[in-house]
Amino acid sequence: MAEEKDDAEVEGTEGAPKKKGNKTLIIIIAVVCIVLSAGGYVGFTMLGGDGGEGEAKKKEVSVKTSIISLDPFVLNLSDRGRYLKVTIQFEVTDENLQEAVTNKTPQLRDTIITLVSSKSLSSISSPEGKFQLKDELLFRANQIMGMDRDVMKNLYFSEFVMQ
Repeated sequence: MAEEKDDAEVEGTEGAPKKKGNKTLIIIIAVVCIVLSAGGYVGFTMLGGDGGEGEAKKKEVSVKTSIISLDPFVLNLSDRGRYLKVTIQFEVTDENLQEAVTNKTPQLRDTIITLVSSKSLSSISSPEGKFQLKDELLFRANQIMGMDRDVMKNLYFSEFVMQ
């Protein structure tokens, strides 16, 4: 029994320095991580500058976009007896151009009807087909606007039902 107490005391004394060593090691690692993080942040902000692009991005963000919704379309597809009901919304790059887009709504609707009705069910039923259709519609919509820059930033299908 005496030997067991001595062993327990010896084990108890060996355990204490290990705990103290673990705490010290954790504190050292934490301090090193904080110093490296601070150094990385300072280095990134001073050396990794955005080259003046930051102000341009801020100006871009400050320009408000707007969404213009068109009435739903019910169209015949090129396949006999196949129909598509689609609702399209355009994102305009500048809300000041919203009136110009609204004035061109008949031309936009005509272009959409002409393009979509020439498509087959198989060409627009896949996700890739929908993305291609979006790209074609967006390209043609920007052509209709006839400005130096793209007026339409994006196009959204808020409803897309095929039969």
